[in-house]
Amino acid sequence: MKLNIAVLPGDGIGPEVTNQAVKALKAIASEFNHNFKFTTADVGAVAIDKHNDALPGQTLELCKKSDAILFGAIGDPKYDNDPSAKVRPEQGLLKLRKELGLYANIRPVKAYKTLLDKSPLKKHIIQGTDISIYRELTGGIYFGEKHTSEDGDYASDLCGYSREEIERVAHLAFVAAENRSHKVTLVDKANVLETSRLWRKVVKEVAEQYPDVTLDFLFVDNAAMQMILNPKQFDVILTENMFGDIISDEASVIGGSIGLLASASVGDKYAMFEPIHGSYPQAADKGIANPIASILSAAMLLSHFELHNEAELIRLAVEKSLKLNITTPDINSVVNTVTTSNVGDFIEDFIYNPKDTNLNFKNIHLGQSTII
Repeated sequence: MKLNIAVLPGDGIGPEVTNQAVKALKAIASEFNHNFKFTTADVGAVAIDKHNDALPGQTLELCKKSDAILFGAIGDPKYDNDPSAKVRPEQGLLKLRKELGLYANIRPVKAYKTLLDKSPLKKHIIQGTDISIYRELTGGIYFGEKHTSEDGDYASDLCGYSREEIERVAHLAFVAAENRSHKVTLVDKANVLETSRLWRKVVKEVAEQYPDVTLDFLFVDNAAMQMILNPKQFDVILTENMFGDIISDEASVIGGSIGLLASASVGDKYAMFEPIHGSYPQAADKGIANPIASILSAAMLLSHFELHNEAELIRLAVEKSLKLNITTPDINSVVNTVTTSNVGDFIEDFIYNPKDTNLNFKNIHLGQSTII
């Protein structure tokens, strides 16, 4: 298969982790005889510094001409700490989602057996957790009309949803549930918000087209609590933009690190794949950033194009790296000298040699003696 992939590394640790994802994809292309072409462009704070625009026109055009987008992370303290800044890195990401019609964000959440003790939650609570969160991505309060009074003492954000916006992401969630455990949980605030009441009405109607899928409902505050008390009860979670943003980040504690969570943002024509973590500028260029989320996002990219064997090989490589503690310090208390690049090298090696990659690889790359 031939794919043109736009690579948008962004800010902070974005370039480091994205490099490892590209490394994995190049290995896949070599092993499976695919032709992947990678073209890099600026977005976020680095784009503001270079072009005074968080999403330069040439970056947007590249994305529109590409088959898929591999995204890193955006954000910089100099903008976070300046409430008066007119141009912000996050504007680039929001505009990209809107311009490309990326209306659904898909975030898998899985409790890996080898990392159960890394989560602040008890093992018996999280063991067996396997959730797929479907978040509406281009509507709601993030994109609604915004207003601040002239004296600066009053502000408002409008939250609005249409039937079409709800239906299209709901169908994706129900189709996913048909291939999983046949359950969809709608997370809303229908006891207070009119938009949530519309969500319930429309999702109930959509559910009638999927008779083998069970639909239930949770208010967002209860859902946040249940995510901690009993995450195994969830299969597919469907929710609106802001609730999905919060719930999916909360779910990161299940896996033990936000550095493990990948995501896909899809629309009718375009698709973008990115880790859910931020730019973590304090860790930039130190080799301690966890690239697993970015690498698993690359696996989601492959699955999107129905390259399922290729995607599974990357997932197997990730599981092997976790098993052997070839991981970065955020989840590795045994060996704290494994770098971002070391993890990427191991994943790459596994793709080329899935039967031969073992603990010797770890010893060699850490500069330790070993007998092969």
